[in-house]
Amino acid sequence: MRRVISIWFPTFPTDRLRRIGAGPPEAEPFITSAHDGRCRIVAAANAAAQELGIRPGLALASAQALVPGLTVLEAEPGADRVALTRIATWCLRYAPLVAADPPDGAWIDATGCAHLVGGEAAMLTDLVARLGHAGLTARAAIADTPGAAHAVARHGSNTIVVPTGGVRQALAALPVQALRLPLEVVESLRRLGLDRVGDLVAAPRAPLVKRFGTVIALRLAQALGEQPESIRPLTPPAAIAQRLAFAEPIRTAESFAAVLDRLMRSVCRQLERVGRGARSLDLLFERMDNSVQAVRIGTARPSRDAPHLTKLLQERFEQVDPGEGVEAMHLIAATAEPLPFVQIDALPTRAVSNNQDLAGLLDRLINRYGEDRIYRAEPFESDVPERAVTHVAPLAPPTGHEWPVALPRPVRLLAPPQPVEVLALLPDHPPAAFTWRRRRHRVRHADGPERIAGEWWRRAGEAAAVRDYFVVEDEVGQRFWLFRRGDGQNPATGDFRWFLHGFF
Repeated sequence: MRRVISIWFPTFPTDRLRRIGAGPPEAEPFITSAHDGRCRIVAAANAAAQELGIRPGLALASAQALVPGLTVLEAEPGADRVALTRIATWCLRYAPLVAADPPDGAWIDATGCAHLVGGEAAMLTDLVARLGHAGLTARAAIADTPGAAHAVARHGSNTIVVPTGGVRQALAALPVQALRLPLEVVESLRRLGLDRVGDLVAAPRAPLVKRFGTVIALRLAQALGEQPESIRPLTPPAAIAQRLAFAEPIRTAESFAAVLDRLMRSVCRQLERVGRGARSLDLLFERMDNSVQAVRIGTARPSRDAPHLTKLLQERFEQVDPGEGVEAMHLIAATAEPLPFVQIDALPTRAVSNNQDLAGLLDRLINRYGEDRIYRAEPFESDVPERAVTHVAPLAPPTGHEWPVALPRPVRLLAPPQPVEVLALLPDHPPAAFTWRRRRHRVRHADGPERIAGEWWRRAGEAAAVRDYFVVEDEVGQRFWLFRRGDGQNPATGDFRWFLHGFF
């Protein structure tokens, strides 16, 4: 199912001016103005001005009467369009199909991409947060169709995930202007008592078409998914790419593979000329119905190995719906990094490095199961055992941290540690026996205690938290890692309860 994100910037022109230092501080009301052919009007107003009743379209004289001393700057629609395109290009970090939506929005076709950032809700939250840190007020929504996402982003709540198949319910309560209808059509519908989209959905289409033309029926069909609406994607300005159009549309996986082989060889030759390797590749399928489908792959390290990259993309062909046929294919090296030439031996005596051996396998695993599921454990600088490890990319360079060599650590930790019943003398004696999951273990050998204090800078009250760890071996040779919470003397350091934290 297609999933499309619509981003709305309610105060984009004023946000842009403030970011480049041309506007006053955010708390001070200011506007931009333009001439509509009759008089000067408000083109855009920042949030502070809108709180005072100033809206785009208001006569400039009326706005200045409402707010004496109002800061007024000349509107720059050309610069706004350029900046909006740059923001849409930045959105390529989330999905391969993005486009600007002038004058105040952007599109992201996020089909099949949300799982890479933790799901649709996490993607929207991250997107809006990053734009906010850049000084841009933004709202976003994701839905099955561009029209529905556009409507909900502008007339719904702040950030909305419309469930798959839930377009009709999400649109029903929205005003009719959410369908991107001309202003005169909206006013006519209101005079007829049709204020909500749900009213239009329930009304017969034929009388609406006869009175207003096809615009209402078209926008309704696009929003409800009854008629496709395409997004013409942007290409990164400096990206290495190759496009091939066909005299006749193609539909089969065999045809796609033949075209991809030709495109890939061309892109890899371009990468070789500039000494770079692809880290992510986008393959766009331009369909006969004017829509575009895309698949994206990534690599663990820069690569220009055409057969390997081709194989990774071919594994994604099952995600492509050719519809009535594909009339062009476009391959883009969305992300490329330096990949210098390496001298090889004339005779195959030197063993290939482990990283080279693993790179191809890792690429296939990552593209099949997701980047967040393929990782390597790496030591992290922390004395608390459960925080002393982090996940890094499989081929990432070492962080430089090491686990303590002199202090034994189990190969498996329990998360969270599980409580056990222990027989031991306080304060520093090791356990004589402990019971875990209703099974009693008599301790034959023990080593400890190893005292670990909490990281006081992370949570209030943890400064006094103390753990005393013991390595114990039971009568059958099993080894466990137990700890007592507290030093065994001062109750302020812990409640003296015992826990099993790991196995050796």
